[in-house]
Amino acid sequence: MREALLHVDARGDGTTVLLYRVTGDGEAFDDALGEQPEVFDHDVVDLAGSGYHAFVQAESTESGGFLLDIAYDHTLIVDTPLEFADDGLRATLVGTHENLRAALGAVPDGLEFSVDDAGTYIPGSEDLLSPLTDRQLEVFETAVQEGYYDVPRQATHKDIAENLGCAPSTVDEHLRKAESRVVTGLIQ
Repeated sequence: MREALLHVDARGDGTTVLLYRVTGDGEAFDDALGEQPEVFDHDVVDLAGSGYHAFVQAESTESGGFLLDIAYDHTLIVDTPLEFADDGLRATLVGTHENLRAALGAVPDGLEFSVDDAGTYIPGSEDLLSPLTDRQLEVFETAVQEGYYDVPRQATHKDIAENLGCAPSTVDEHLRKAESRVVTGLIQ
């Protein structure tokens, strides 16, 4: 099963070079690639029990080429890895707000997309805190600084709320959302 797309590059000859991280049966994946007429070259490498890397050179597809084309046309960077999810492909595009808005307006009919998050980009970051909103991060950092996660606990929601000038229920809400995102990031 394809887990993530680690690298993708459109070549001038109309092909795309891809590097996948794969889990499951590497031999079956290798066989399946060999049966695809649009795949010109491929190699599946065993990562000694940690899955596989699959190098693939294939004919560019209209739907797959769309992401690279739109990034090129609107001066955007496609940050890798791209993750495969049940509902499609999850990608991070980096660029100016103006270019991102223009790219979203250029999505062809028939392709669905959604924006999960928008904000400051931290290059090379697979940081567990990067999915947090600015406010969630502020509340989370304040909770850590005040000892909310110490054993024994040194601060309450009320203490954090007083420091931030908000209601304890607001602190509770932001901490629960931040904790959910951080813990989910740890498990994935």
